[in-house]
Amino acid sequence: MKLRLLAAALAATVVLPFGIANAADLEVTHWWTSGGEAAAVAELAKAFDATGNHWVDGAIAGAGSTARPIMVSRITGGDPMGATQFNHGRQAEELVQAGLMRDLTDIATKEKWKDIVRPSSLLDSCTIDGKIYCAPVNIHSWQWLWLSNAAFKQAGIEVPKNWDEFVAAAPALEKAGIIPLAVGGQPWQATGAFDVLMVAIAGKDVFQKVFGDKDAEVAAGPEIAKVFKAAEDARRMSKGSNVQDWNQATNLVITGKAGGQIMGDWAQGEFQVAGQKAGTDYTCLPGLGVNEIISTGGDAFYFPVLKDEEKSKAQEVLASTLLNPVTQVAFNLKKGSLPVRGDVDLAAANDCMKKGLDILAKGNVIQGTDQLMSADSQKQKEDLFSEFFASSMTPEDAQKRFAEIIASAD
Repeated sequence: MKLRLLAAALAATVVLPFGIANAADLEVTHWWTSGGEAAAVAELAKAFDATGNHWVDGAIAGAGSTARPIMVSRITGGDPMGATQFNHGRQAEELVQAGLMRDLTDIATKEKWKDIVRPSSLLDSCTIDGKIYCAPVNIHSWQWLWLSNAAFKQAGIEVPKNWDEFVAAAPALEKAGIIPLAVGGQPWQATGAFDVLMVAIAGKDVFQKVFGDKDAEVAAGPEIAKVFKAAEDARRMSKGSNVQDWNQATNLVITGKAGGQIMGDWAQGEFQVAGQKAGTDYTCLPGLGVNEIISTGGDAFYFPVLKDEEKSKAQEVLASTLLNPVTQVAFNLKKGSLPVRGDVDLAAANDCMKKGLDILAKGNVIQGTDQLMSADSQKQKEDLFSEFFASSMTPEDAQKRFAEIIASAD
């Protein structure tokens, strides 16, 4: 009851300065289409609709790799939406440089985003030439291994506590007719799994040298060779997944058909929709139980420049609403992500979210690869790991190609 009253009070503080007179329909494009994601989006839409404006949902199925080209094409083609999701980082860089994205600096300054957004790297990712061009809404970390407690019980073995124990448990899972590791067929899933393995096995410093400093010598060296060996283990363990979308892979874990999945914390939304409880029905291992570090990637909304004055004013309302403390709590509890505000109460957080909050509080964080590399370099990585997981390419050949990508990365 207290939370509902607080929501109403805070919503009022967002609405009044802008006024209902400027209400408008605003199309918002995003790629959140799974069950858990849809529940989270509904919280954003509800909060925006409460301002007197109307959220026109523009969901695009197929994850970011499918949705982003469509979004970019619309903006560059003269058919911009009111707001659009991108990941934290450099995905909208060229659109900003072309003058197609709205400058939010005045709103950010008025509402003191620099004081409330944590870590500061999130707002840094929205900043180009000293101006702020996006509103960050969450912190999504990739560095998680999700495990089905039921699957390990069926196999007659203990739930693993780290990656090595998980690999060692694979034969017992297979004997019980369970796929050890669920990996969907979308290229970004294989790429993300490799990045997670790098942090867990090679460590934070090596990760930064490779993706931050673009050090091709390190990328071709012995530490990354160990990561490719682990990727080969992951490839072997994932045979039989036979699903495409990430949430289908998550469902294999939810139903006990797979032992685990390397996936970002957005997977929690699917467990929640399925009625499963963290720590009871499933186990989460941040940093694969090896290196408890999380990335500060996630999602932000950009606002294309519009000619319509009423819609432009509605953009300001939406930007403010996205950072509203109650909106932040409601959205992120459903999404499985962490809020970007450091001043909100997350007493309702589950066991896994609390682990993430603890790691964040300790400062054990890295930037996501979307923040460190251009979209073109990311695409080259995706092409490589999509081929690696779908073929018999040797780890040595894959590492050679990887080092070449890093050498030319920007």
